[in-house]
Amino acid sequence: MALEIVNNTILKPSPSPLDAHTNATIPLTIFDRAAFDLHVNILYAFRAPLPSNEAIVQGLSQVLNYYPHLAGRLTFDEQDRPCILLNGAGVRLVETRIGTSLAERLPFEPSHELTNLHPPTEGVEELLQIQLNRYTCGGLVIGHTMHHRVADGQSISCFFSAWARLVRGVDVEALPCHNRSVVSIPRNPPRCEFNHRVIEFKQQHKASNDPSSPPSIVNLVIHYSAEFVAQLKKHVCEGGSRYSTFECLLTHVWKKMTLARRLGDDEMTQVRVAVNGRARMKPAVPLEYYGNLVLWAHPRLRVKNLVNESHSFVAMAIHDAVVRIDNAYFQSFIDFGELTKGERLVESAAATGNMLSPDLEVDSWLRFELHEIDFGGGGPCEVLPSELPVEGLILFVPSCKEKGSVDVFVALSENHVNSFKQLAHSLN
Repeated sequence: MALEIVNNTILKPSPSPLDAHTNATIPLTIFDRAAFDLHVNILYAFRAPLPSNEAIVQGLSQVLNYYPHLAGRLTFDEQDRPCILLNGAGVRLVETRIGTSLAERLPFEPSHELTNLHPPTEGVEELLQIQLNRYTCGGLVIGHTMHHRVADGQSISCFFSAWARLVRGVDVEALPCHNRSVVSIPRNPPRCEFNHRVIEFKQQHKASNDPSSPPSIVNLVIHYSAEFVAQLKKHVCEGGSRYSTFECLLTHVWKKMTLARRLGDDEMTQVRVAVNGRARMKPAVPLEYYGNLVLWAHPRLRVKNLVNESHSFVAMAIHDAVVRIDNAYFQSFIDFGELTKGERLVESAAATGNMLSPDLEVDSWLRFELHEIDFGGGGPCEVLPSELPVEGLILFVPSCKEKGSVDVFVALSENHVNSFKQLAHSLN
């Protein structure tokens, strides 16, 4: 990829009455501490015409006043608790020129080459990094990395929507909620009904399943048209049951990936499913709450039941596991945070390079308003991760190709890719 860096600097929030950089330290919540301790990346591709880089950068400087955490740094307070220091130190801004048109590069597929479209994610002190990749046609790919301890997917979506509105000269419609007490108040006395020390955390990172000769991890994109999604939902919901698009798609992909992996009938397989707590907690937390508010469901089935039983049977197992991550579960987790606030905890998320087989880990962006990320030339033509570094990771993204269609990004062992491709669109 012929890429020329024309600017690499630190951008700070522009002066504003909203500026509240007081060097205060904001302790991470127990939900933040359970998130990946690393930068996550997303690429947003926009076709021309678009505003200039100067206008987009000015909007970024302005929006940081609404999201001061992103211009801060991770640190520890005097009680040795992990915190965000609100010091206004700024975010990393990189601008590049690419000597081709965007049309020549589309469609993108996750690959190591695409990591050139965002700043490096190792050894980074900035919590937010933005790279503006401008093509000869005027098209733009915004490469973004954000430290996961600061924000989850819902928060990232709200941030980008607010940024885009400011670039268009429109006020931020829904201000972010930075009141962390809404997700941090324990009961008196605090009590845990669930084994969070084992479910959400672990003693140390697990090594790759086969460190001597691990197979290569291949990233692929499976596009499901709106017509296919409708047929799948009808197939899964036959008999009168109702399941969400996410539950239907996960049912289908879990079955097909298990078949492609050629797992034994008596093996157990489970999926780690991200569950957004904003609507599940009571009282409900504002959608604009900025931070992490995700826990995980773990539907688990024996392989022979997963592949031989109906789609409806598998969807029910997924649905029931997700339903159990309710207000009581979130409150128990908050109480666990109170009881362990002096401990160093290690999140249970898989490390880069791990092979999750026979299990999966799935995240969904299907409810994020990605089409609202409009800098002045319309919504993105593609949204994707640059690379999925863990075998068994799955990401559901609303496709920009057609309303109601879905792009499924999958990381799979190279030994199973061809089988999965052959099975991916079969409803049998």
